[in-house]
Formats: sequence, structure tokens, C-alpha cells
Amino acid sequence: MRVLVTGAAGMIGRKLVDRLIRDGVLAGRPITALDLHDIVPPAASGGGIAVTAHTGDLSAPGAAAALVAARPDVIFHLAGVVSGEAETDFDLGYRVNLDGTKALFDAVHAAAYMPRVVFTSSIAVFGAPFPDVIPDDFHLTPLTSYGTQKMIGEALLADYSRKGIFDGIGIRLPTICVRPGKANKAASSFFSGIIREPLNGLPAILPVSRSVVHTHASPRSAVGFLIRAAEIDGALVGPRRNLVMPGVAVTVGEQIEALRRIAGERIAGLIEEKPDPAIWAIVQNWPTRFAASRARELGFVAEAGFDEIVRVYIEEELGGRVPS
Repeated sequence: MRVLVTGAAGMIGRKLVDRLIRDGVLAGRPITALDLHDIVPPAASGGGIAVTAHTGDLSAPGAAAALVAARPDVIFHLAGVVSGEAETDFDLGYRVNLDGTKALFDAVHAAAYMPRVVFTSSIAVFGAPFPDVIPDDFHLTPLTSYGTQKMIGEALLADYSRKGIFDGIGIRLPTICVRPGKANKAASSFFSGIIREPLNGLPAILPVSRSVVHTHASPRSAVGFLIRAAEIDGALVGPRRNLVMPGVAVTVGEQIEALRRIAGERIAGLIEEKPDPAIWAIVQNWPTRFAASRARELGFVAEAGFDEIVRVYIEEELGGRVPS
């Protein structure tokens, strides 16, 4: 089996590639080749798997066709500009998130074969006002450019799948937390920052109220979602090809309490509340809680509570050491 991962140098991309190499199989078939694409060189050692790194702009003429030329059996399309950057740089967001996605889909069409395509979408496809718990069939009315770009990508994925161009599954990710490394330009990055920075002995800024409710899943769960989406029988999913992923819905205050329970008062005390109107303007239009009934029924699994999400970060990024 040959697998293509776009956005392979990103956080989730790297963890997905590590999982694929570690497992060595996908959907019950041995992985023989991995093609990794990003705007910076993705790094991976495949052991017995042939790994090829590709760099460049996916929306550039011919770039997507070159990636698809080897006819990968599974395509994980993770490449994208994050929410905050897509909102501040309108042209960049549409070029990467929409033009790049359509170029990839069209390249598969031109290659005239039918791979499984897994597309990472976002809960940003939904727009306020929201019910307390958002059902799977809630209308799509995004209130950001990022959400709009993802919504269009979802529509393309469903239509190309309907036409038999590829077998696509779109997964609407909740906010992935706790993200390792430095904060990115996503408006949601503070959700990870208020946990990650204190656990690394650094101060953290909380730009919104502690009463804000949001849904999270760990990077480990995100990779699990991707693997499940690659392996699931498309007939079980049916024509509604885009699924809301499960997650843990908590207030920011509950996030902080989970940190306090696990790491203690001193660590939790490194968080400083400093309201940011620009971030609040985006966050206030985000959904909060999701039913995610279809995804759960189809075998997509997330953490049961936020304490578990914090412990995943400690285990995977801090070697299991809880700071004192």
C-alpha cells in the first residue's frame, strides 16, 4: 500500500506519520511507501517503508498531479493554513485551504483511479447561534474565512465521492489539545498554551473568560480519527461523508482545574488572565458541545475527560514526568 500525507511536517502530520511507520499496516494491508508533502521538508525514517519527502505549494500548477502520479491508495489531506492566519491573510487562506484542496482533488480525478481520501475539516464550518448541544445535522453557516474554506472543501469531497472520483471521508476536528511545541497562529492556540506552558514552567496568557466552553481531543485521538477514517467501510458512512468527531467539552475553568489536580497549585498559578478582544471576537462565534453521534456509532473514539487529555501530553511530550 502507498500512502500520501499532505501537511506531513505539521504537528498532527508528524504524529500520524510516526503511527503509520510504527504500525506498518493500514486497513489490514502492509504500507510499502509513504509520500510526505509540506512547504518545509517533512522528516521521517521509515524502516522497511520507502519514505519520499516532497516540498512546495500544493496549489502551484502541477504540484498535486506530481504527488498523485504514483497513485497512492490512501491520501491524508492535512495541509492547510490555520484559523487565525486564514482570517488575517484572506488571500493566503483561500489559496492554500481551497485552491490547494481542489487542486489535489482534481489531480485524483485526472489520474482516473479511486483512492480513499481523508480530509481534515473543522468545527469552524458551524456558525452561531448554537443550541446547547450541536446535532450532526446542524446547518453549516461559518462565520470565518477559515470555516468557509473548510465548508467548501467538505462540499467538494462529498460531490467527488458521489461521482465516484474517489472515496472520501471528511472529519471535523475539535480543537486539538494539548499541542506540543510553540503556539501557532490559530485563534484556538491558547487552549493548549494555558496547559502546555505551565507544565513546562512558563507563564501563560488566558485571553478569554474562564466560562468559555469548548470541545477538545488530544493529538493521540486526532491520529486515531485519521486512521479510523482511512479504514472504515465507506458504505457504512453513506452519502453524508463529513463527520463531527467526538471530544471533551469543558469550560476553560475546568481545563485549569484539571491542570491543578494533576500538577498542583504552583503550576496552575502560572496562568495570567489578560483579555484579548481580537481573539474573543473569533472565539465567541465558535460552537461549544457536539453530539457526534454518527462518529461514535462508527467507531471514532476520544478521551473521556480533560484530565486524560492533560495526561496524554505529559506521557507523550514530558516523558511521563509531572512537574512539581
